[in-house]
Amino acid sequence: MDKDRLGVGFVGGGFVARFHIRSWVGVRNADVLGVVGRGDPTAEEAAALARELGVGDAKAYDTVTDLVVDPAIDAIWICAPNFTRVEVMEEIAHAVESGKGELVGVACEKPLGRNAAEARRMVELVERAGLLHGYLENQLFTPAVVRGKGIVWSRGAALTGPPYLARSAEEHSGPHMPWFWEGELQGGGVLNDMMCHSVEVARFLLTPPGEPRDVLTPVKVTAHTDCLKWQRPRYAAHLAEMSGGKVDYENRPSEDYAHGVVEYRAADGGPRIVEVSTSWCYVGAGLRLSMELLGPEYAMEINSLDPGLKVFLSREVRGDTGEDLVEKQNAETGVMPIVADEEAEYGYTDENRHMVRAFRAGCMPDETFADGVAVTELLMTAYMSAEQERTITFPPPDLETFIPAVARGEWNPGRER
Repeated sequence: MDKDRLGVGFVGGGFVARFHIRSWVGVRNADVLGVVGRGDPTAEEAAALARELGVGDAKAYDTVTDLVVDPAIDAIWICAPNFTRVEVMEEIAHAVESGKGELVGVACEKPLGRNAAEARRMVELVERAGLLHGYLENQLFTPAVVRGKGIVWSRGAALTGPPYLARSAEEHSGPHMPWFWEGELQGGGVLNDMMCHSVEVARFLLTPPGEPRDVLTPVKVTAHTDCLKWQRPRYAAHLAEMSGGKVDYENRPSEDYAHGVVEYRAADGGPRIVEVSTSWCYVGAGLRLSMELLGPEYAMEINSLDPGLKVFLSREVRGDTGEDLVEKQNAETGVMPIVADEEAEYGYTDENRHMVRAFRAGCMPDETFADGVAVTELLMTAYMSAEQERTITFPPPDLETFIPAVARGEWNPGRER
């Protein structure tokens, strides 16, 4: 691109968009210049945050097309809710194709689509518009993951053989916004919301450095889902109250627990195994991310709740509740781990540096919409496995048309108990 700096606009000004904006203090050669919220006041608030942090003279825009039309905007980060992603991408593609404006690229938060058909539609649209595209999977850029993988492969794998087992888990007490809890809007429950992270970071750890993802071929998927906590009357009532009656976990729950195994075949013909676990029913200090990578003579472990900083607050310390110590914080007293720089520790800073660098250079990022499709296909196969209670050979024949029962509002384990 000709300009020295990349002008970036955000679609969506909520929780994840603000994570990205806060990370921008560590991003060079790019400015946050706009936020679209479609009448939502979060757009004005997110734009104000960007100005306050000095990461760009951002303003709120009324429509996605307005972002594309503005010559100051070179790239768009899609951080809008899952059920709007295709609609947003259609508007971007139409504005570019009709000559209303020009863009270099588009980056989209996880998951790329609520199902395989939506994810493929996102690829079709972005390619039709001739744009570069990046899939925003922050955990691949987590410093501990990047550094740990580099050491394991350069020292352990180089001398004793490649790793064969990767484990990844993400757990917390539940999402922030009501729509996340609704299977039809979100596309599922915790499996769709968080296993997208876990399957991709585990696959990344097993992939030799610098090699494409197709050096590992998925061959089988086994999964189990359940609603362990949030369908209980007390918690279902809480969700109903929190959402103004929209979230009905007595009759239309989503899974709050999911476990899966993805079996891969490596280029050398050997097996590689990914074990993933996710839940919205974890009660601890806050968000817990854990990863392991095991090989013939080595092991790597990461736990986000084992940081270098902890504080102790006695029961006499009584203050407001919040998330000032760790995301999804569940307590304000006791021994509390503190993630000092969540945007950096969770990978947002390095992820956005990478996307900006790729877009400015006119090349595809390391993680693209194609990777988002691959993740979505694995998630849909996991849903099939959980519903059919059996291991599914990948890819299953009806993958393109499959919609999980939870996304159709037809899944209710409470009926069977």
